[in-house]
Amino acid sequence: MADDAEKTEEPTARKIEKAREEGNVLKSPDVNAFLGLVVGLALVFLCFNFWVRGLGGLFEQIYQGFNQDFTRSNAMTIAISLVLQVLYLLAPIFATLMVIGIVANVSQSGFLLTGKAIQPKLQKLNFITGMKNLISLKKLLDGFLITFKVLTAFIIAFFVFIGFMHELTTVALFPLGEQMLWFRDKAIILIGILLAFFLVMASVDYMIKRYQYFKSLRMSKQEVKDEFKNQEGDQQVKGKIRSLMFQAARKRMMQNIPSADVVVTNPTHYAVALRYDGKKENAPRVLAKGVDFLAQRIKEIANEHEIPIIENPPLARALYKDVELDKEIPESLYKAMVSVLLEVQRINERRKRA
Repeated sequence: MADDAEKTEEPTARKIEKAREEGNVLKSPDVNAFLGLVVGLALVFLCFNFWVRGLGGLFEQIYQGFNQDFTRSNAMTIAISLVLQVLYLLAPIFATLMVIGIVANVSQSGFLLTGKAIQPKLQKLNFITGMKNLISLKKLLDGFLITFKVLTAFIIAFFVFIGFMHELTTVALFPLGEQMLWFRDKAIILIGILLAFFLVMASVDYMIKRYQYFKSLRMSKQEVKDEFKNQEGDQQVKGKIRSLMFQAARKRMMQNIPSADVVVTNPTHYAVALRYDGKKENAPRVLAKGVDFLAQRIKEIANEHEIPIIENPPLARALYKDVELDKEIPESLYKAMVSVLLEVQRINERRKRA
């Protein structure tokens, strides 16, 4: 009981997902039963003429069977034919109720396929645990609700029927057709009242099952903390992986700087190294870029390899913000880049003359 008292926190999304993986989902049998009842009654009205014709053919087949010689072969043929005919008559309602059962379950808990719910578990064979589950508060509440629903439905039907009793003396004088119509109208009224009652009961049962479901998944404060730590641990691992990938990418980027033709700076915060091979590329390509400390490091490597460094603050900022690594510069920067390349050409010519 102490453990249960400590479970005061609402279940996390991960706890609910784990419960679903084990086949533990929110489900109200009364909702399934109500939908099945509604569809079943609708089928009775829709398929009534179909069943009347089918039963007529069934009795005709039985009558014809009596006029035949009663042999073992004939008996087997008639029996098989009758069974197939009955299955044919019942197939619509069985198929529809099966589909409604699937739809009702999916609508409550979503589509789920798992085999964990039917896996054998030794603890289920524990007699003491079984007795505790049998006499648990949940079982007592479920038993009380079933008894209450049946008794209430009987009382409602009884008083509705009593309300129709005073009309019987008048209806008895009606022709048979009108009597059947009266019976049909009263049956529809009674069914409608009972369906309204069962709808209320199904809604109440769903709310109770929902409360019990989430209560059973409640967590202690320590469980919430442990789960959060586990998730944080996963985030730390992912962050570490991203950090390593970034470091590897930056290392490759720094290794590409010696092959650059020019480094454009602003001059203190930004530095972008570019390469331009007019025979292989349509436009200059960004090999490396960085800000602050990384920008200083790019310029140091450029100086070590005698790569021209051109100060052009607007172009440096635009290249850093708008062009990804190992991508060619856009056409909007061509004009600004031409002046930089001309300056690089002049620097290289002066170096050659020196």
